[in-house]
Amino acid sequence: MRALVVIDGEHYAPVVRDALAALPYEVAAVWLVGGTEKLVGGEDYGAPLVSELEAGIAEHEPEIVVDLSDEPVLGPRERFLVASRVLAHGVPYEGADFRFDPPRFAPFSLPSLAVIGTGKRVGKTAVTGHVARLLARDRDVVVVAMGRGGPPEPEVAEPRPSLERLLELSREGRHAASDYLETAALAGVPTIGCRRCGGGLAGSPGESNVLEGAALAAERGVDLVVFDGSGAAIPPVEVGARVLVTSSAQPVEVATGYLNAYRILISDLVVVTGGADEPLLEAIAAVKDVPVVPVELRPRPVEPVAGRRVAFFSTAPAAVHGTLAAHLAERHGAEVAHVSGNLARRDALRAELEQVDADVYLVEIKAAAIDVVAETALARGRELVFADNELVGHDLDEALLALVPEPALR
Repeated sequence: MRALVVIDGEHYAPVVRDALAALPYEVAAVWLVGGTEKLVGGEDYGAPLVSELEAGIAEHEPEIVVDLSDEPVLGPRERFLVASRVLAHGVPYEGADFRFDPPRFAPFSLPSLAVIGTGKRVGKTAVTGHVARLLARDRDVVVVAMGRGGPPEPEVAEPRPSLERLLELSREGRHAASDYLETAALAGVPTIGCRRCGGGLAGSPGESNVLEGAALAAERGVDLVVFDGSGAAIPPVEVGARVLVTSSAQPVEVATGYLNAYRILISDLVVVTGGADEPLLEAIAAVKDVPVVPVELRPRPVEPVAGRRVAFFSTAPAAVHGTLAAHLAERHGAEVAHVSGNLARRDALRAELEQVDADVYLVEIKAAAIDVVAETALARGRELVFADNELVGHDLDEALLALVPEPALR
């Protein structure tokens, strides 16, 4: 295998030359990443020296990048950035006691776009729903969604599954609030549900049936397929463009560091939920010059709740409950009696429900929405209304439309 080797000036050249000779690779080039302490001038490493990592990969086409550098030139943070840059070129990166392999993406024949995230609860599914609704205005769109509670075989959820259907799935022991069901219900487009278990640091899913789901989507011959990631896992399909969703609630060093830098590098647009956080925006720009659109998430009942006494159930942190309640009151005319963020904590949710007094249970389709909240509403004779997450911001639609081909004339 041809290797590009990362070296530094904190090692004497003879030590580096011997280490290069001991590698089980053909050394195509070396990249001197920094450090000057042991450089005397005119060092000969026995291989061409490149000045930039990306230029070296493009020129020498290595099959692997090997890191022979060390602290203090490359610390953990800097090494993860180097790893991200290497993986973005589809090349493995290894060092003395580590190896990162780039995710592999299967070819896909139809126009496509993927929505991926820097972690769980960043608003990725809300962005996927917005993308699907927007593009379905003048295109035939299908979504392929993978989740940790998806079906054992890929299955198509037709638009707008009813509450009765979701309750039926829940009572069969299925996860009736899986992302694909949420997208089908709220975005109103056919959605193919898939599953995955596990995920690598760079986003490769562990066991999954996403490729089978992609094949189902291809058979439909639609204008556009939207692939929805799961948490920080990336759909293993080659797509025309990627939208990365991150959150201003995530620590900046997480949202843009580690191998989330890789996710930024392979994306064509970044959507930041939670609004414009300047340190986060600056950190994204330091990784890649990529369009960034900040948005806020606000609940949007799919049925009118004006003048009704409403209890709202979500996964939102307590810090924003007041903002969400004010929005429901001012924009939708609800009398908000209660806001919960416990959808993902069933024990706390059940205890909380014992104290709730409301005419309408307004609920996001997530976590325990169906098996706990909907069942409780039904048992008490209360109305249950689904809540979508509306994206509030500027320029998002224009940025999304720029990523996909113009719709075919019909």
